Amino acid sequence: MFRTALRNVLAHKARLLMTALAVVLGVAFATGSLVFSQTRSDAAAEQASAGYDRIAVNVGVDAVPDGGAPTGLDERLASRLARVPGVAHAANRVDGSAAVADRNGRLLGDGDSHRGSNYAPADRHGTEGTDGTDGTDPAYRFTAGHGPTHDDEIALDASTAARGGYRVGDRVRVGTGQAAATYRLSGVFRSDGHRLTDGGTLTLFTTRTAQRLFATPGHVQSIELTAESGISAPELVERVEKLLPKGAGAVTGATLGRIQANLASSDQDTMGQILLGFSLVAMFVAAFLISNTFTMLIGRRTRELALLRLLGASGRQVRRILLAESVLVGSVASALGLLIGTGVAAALNRLLGTASSPTGPLVLSPATLLGTMLLGTATTVVAAWLPARRAMSIAPVTALTGSDTPTPATARSPRTAVGTALTGIGVLVVVYGAVGAGSDARTVIGLGTLLAVVGVLGLIPLLARPFVAVLRPLLLRISPVQGVLATRNTTRDPRRTGATAAALTVALALASGLSVLGASASHYLERATTHDFTADYLVKPAVDSARLTAANTQAAAGTPGATVSGLNQSTGYVLGGSPAVLTGVDPTAVGRLMRYDLVGGSFDALTRGRIAVADYKAKEAGWHVGQSLPVRRGGKSGRVTVGAIYRADPQSNLLPSITAADSLVARYDESPHTHVILVATDRTSGGASPATYSALTHALGDDPALAVLDRSAVEDEYSGDIGDQLDIFYALLTMAALIAGLGVTNMLALSVLERQKEIGTLRAVGLARAQVTRMIRWEALIVGAFGATLGTLLGIFLGWALGRTLQDTVSGYTLVLPWGRLAAGIALAMTIALLASLWPARKASRVAITTATSAA
Repeated sequence: MFRTALRNVLAHKARLLMTALAVVLGVAFATGSLVFSQTRSDAAAEQASAGYDRIAVNVGVDAVPDGGAPTGLDERLASRLARVPGVAHAANRVDGSAAVADRNGRLLGDGDSHRGSNYAPADRHGTEGTDGTDGTDPAYRFTAGHGPTHDDEIALDASTAARGGYRVGDRVRVGTGQAAATYRLSGVFRSDGHRLTDGGTLTLFTTRTAQRLFATPGHVQSIELTAESGISAPELVERVEKLLPKGAGAVTGATLGRIQANLASSDQDTMGQILLGFSLVAMFVAAFLISNTFTMLIGRRTRELALLRLLGASGRQVRRILLAESVLVGSVASALGLLIGTGVAAALNRLLGTASSPTGPLVLSPATLLGTMLLGTATTVVAAWLPARRAMSIAPVTALTGSDTPTPATARSPRTAVGTALTGIGVLVVVYGAVGAGSDARTVIGLGTLLAVVGVLGLIPLLARPFVAVLRPLLLRISPVQGVLATRNTTRDPRRTGATAAALTVALALASGLSVLGASASHYLERATTHDFTADYLVKPAVDSARLTAANTQAAAGTPGATVSGLNQSTGYVLGGSPAVLTGVDPTAVGRLMRYDLVGGSFDALTRGRIAVADYKAKEAGWHVGQSLPVRRGGKSGRVTVGAIYRADPQSNLLPSITAADSLVARYDESPHTHVILVATDRTSGGASPATYSALTHALGDDPALAVLDRSAVEDEYSGDIGDQLDIFYALLTMAALIAGLGVTNMLALSVLERQKEIGTLRAVGLARAQVTRMIRWEALIVGAFGATLGTLLGIFLGWALGRTLQDTVSGYTLVLPWGRLAAGIALAMTIALLASLWPARKASRVAITTATSAA
């Protein structure tokens, strides 16, 4: 049987080519996803843990004694620990965020990794030196210059220095959350991965400067101990712990490395799971192509299979031969897909290295090898099972007649009944999940979606005829002859048409569902952010340690023609008996900077010491305009009056729940936290322009730690991520659509092979080659339009259902149908189908009349 299967595969290799190619693409997708995600995960873990093997013990603050404010460790503790037997070097560490500007004042570095630390060289006794001249810091290896020895000096990592074009002796602007300052570059270094991530920046200061910027004088955040030869880290921990003050703890560097590696690798898992999920979708789509191909091949080989039966082969043996063929095709295609996927992963690994997703050596684990090979082979075998099972029922005598009449899809067939039942139940389950399933809504919708999709796929053959009937009048107008022939050929075997369109249906259902969710979420975020933002610029911290202050607001107000107000958040209030956060603003300016859609009252009430409340907050607390409320914060209390109520979204990044004048907030909180600073410019002073941007940046001290965003940057900041993520998902779904396109090619190619006599007859009665080509292309377009339309409708329904689950937790979320994206998806599917028809159409147009008319 194996020899027979091998001969059959070699004999029909051209017909199985598209099936093999679909498996290759699916397996390549899965392999690339697994290898790429595992490589990134291991690289991130290695980077996060790099250098901890050099540290024997790390001493840090475990708890704050008596609930006081954390002050860190006394820097003199390092000297005591350096005298512990077995300690070779004790280095104080003070870390924070530091933003480095390039020569044009722009922030250097990718991602959010902008770190600052202290340079801690060892003196002759092994502890940190005071002047930095008696030793080196083992955490850093200098390639030029030396570590900072004076408070006006810094050192930069080699990558940052290269990107900024800086050399030793240059002046460098650095922002750390305090006022930005200019330092002299004393040296350039390389360091461990856990201190310096790919694409990030690392700036070294003297210990005294780092304490002033990131801690408190005389205190450090941690102490790193290296061990003498022959001393184990656990042994050193025991010795060190005896000298530690209350609230401090010691842990081995190896333990810290493992913790950091686990945290870093877990951050990569989500994208890996998403990629794997899309690869499984691609394999699911490929299964339709495989099943359809084997169905058509078995139909073409009825005489061959019947002959095997007459020679004594049982139905089970015939099935085994066909399944052996699927194993051969699946295993060879999976091996090729494995090689291609590994190559793709290697290319992506080189191209897509970032600070949050570093590169590393390619990881090809045995589990990946075995798993992807089994995935491709098993998918092929499972998809071929049903056609092989049908081959068992072919009666030898009937098969010898060569008749292969397709079974029509009827409303009374068991397949139709099951499909109708599953579709109906699935739709009801999805609707229930969207409307009333509560916390389990997404699980219920997922189950209903599975049932509905399976049901719709079962009904596709029945739906093909009415869909083609709707298109028929249009086709008759465009192309009377070829249109009629294409519609007849498409509905001749509705099961084949449905199986081919099913792949496009699945791909378009996912794409359109994502489009609906993405458009709805983008509209919501735009409403919750940029709709409320009417200023020209927004100032926010660019690094973690940066904090906006009243001084920054005053500095921004120095920009010519600027109207400025900070959003100054003050917490800890009890207002009207419920916890509250007040946001202080300049009441004379904020109306030009933010859009407050009033429901009641007047916004001028802020100038009279009253507050304005968001509608959702007022509804929740039962407040109304004119109501006097008791207010308390700490030991201060008083009363305030609601002067206005405005529409707002709870998830808004800018519009606060309670707005008050700065003067009112100052009665209870002398130092509120400035969330952002809003700036509008006067047109007479140039309005929003590069010159105004430069003037505002200069007014803020040319501080790279502060980001100045214009309106487009604000929109990208708060809502641009969704578009980027959707673009990635659409690119991944394109793979599934391409596999579906292979299905169209395969279906048309085998259809042309079966219809050679018919095509030859059409040629004999006067149909030109160009008309034959158009006929095949129209068939492809009909199949593409059918699958894309059905998938789009299904995707819109699923997008609506999933969106409904967000409305309870995300106020203001509404369904938005992105007609442009939906139409583009249908157009893309039809384009893929049209391209897939090029080779079969060319093949059909070249059928010789004499050969075709003599075909048996």
